[in-house]
Order: sequence, then C-alpha cells, then structure tokens
Amino acid sequence: MTAKTGTGPTKWKIWLLTVVGLYPLLVLLVTATAPQLEQLPPALRLAVIVPIAVAAMVWVVMPFLTRRFAGWLGG
Repeated sequence: MTAKTGTGPTKWKIWLLTVVGLYPLLVLLVTATAPQLEQLPPALRLAVIVPIAVAAMVWVVMPFLTRRFAGWLGG
C-alpha cells in the first residue's frame, strides 16, 4: 500500500502540513474566545470554535501553506 494519493503529495505530508496549520490556529482561537465562551459547556464551545477553525483552514491557512511548501509537497 502506498502513501500517495494519485499524483498529489503523500498523505503524511498533507497530514503534517495540516497539523502545522491547525495547532496554532486552535491555540489562538481558544485563547481569544475564552473570555467570551467560558460560561458555555465544553461541547458548545467546540461547536462555536470548530466551524471558524475549519473555514480558516480551508480558505486561508491551507492555501497559504500549500503555496509556501509547494516544492516540498511535490517531492
């Protein structure tokens, strides 16, 4: 079994790039929203944060990272 997805980058590289983008984004979002969301139960806090994080990853973070690391992803 191969780690390649068709002719694109290997899955482990996409995974690593996603972790590199998602971790700091979540730290930032959780820290920035903590005062406003602290009264909510944890599941509801996540229900607020996750859609924001996913939107940021899809439209901002991953496009930036894939352009920045295009050479590494292609290899």
